[in-house]
Amino acid sequence: MTTEASKDPKSVYDFAVKDAKGDVVDLSTYKGKVLLIVNVASKCGLTNSNYTELNELYAKYKNQGLEILAFPCNQFAEQEPESSDKIVDFVCTRFKSEFPIFDKIEVNGENSSPLYKFLKAGKWGFFGDNIQWNFSKFLVDRNGQVEGRYYPTTSPLSLERDIRQLLGIA
Repeated sequence: MTTEASKDPKSVYDFAVKDAKGDVVDLSTYKGKVLLIVNVASKCGLTNSNYTELNELYAKYKNQGLEILAFPCNQFAEQEPESSDKIVDFVCTRFKSEFPIFDKIEVNGENSSPLYKFLKAGKWGFFGDNIQWNFSKFLVDRNGQVEGRYYPTTSPLSLERDIRQLLGIA
């Protein structure tokens, strides 16, 4: 469950979320980093390509200030039905992912996580503010502000230019 740290959040750093182990993580611990926030699923047709490319981006830019935050979500055709432990095992075993995996959340509707409400308010999608499918992506600058919103079919590697710009890499 995502919790709000303030009534009027000004950045993603104003939120605390649960990680896959159930521990509360204050997103302010990521201050100064560029964040790529993604709603993920293990049984989606986009799973293999997205995790593979997210890993490539993370390996290339994690030491330069990029952090990828993965939020499992089961709202789209029930493509993330497993428990947090099984999700982490799948991601870390099959894809060798090293970026943080958080607790399963909802990204749309009445029970949408406060973090995702904030992200969606920052950049509108083609269908209003709703997340369309698994692997929607939000790029957040070093100040915790949403700089880009990308559709599920957008290749993570195609975001490299935007990531490099936010990281200040020529």
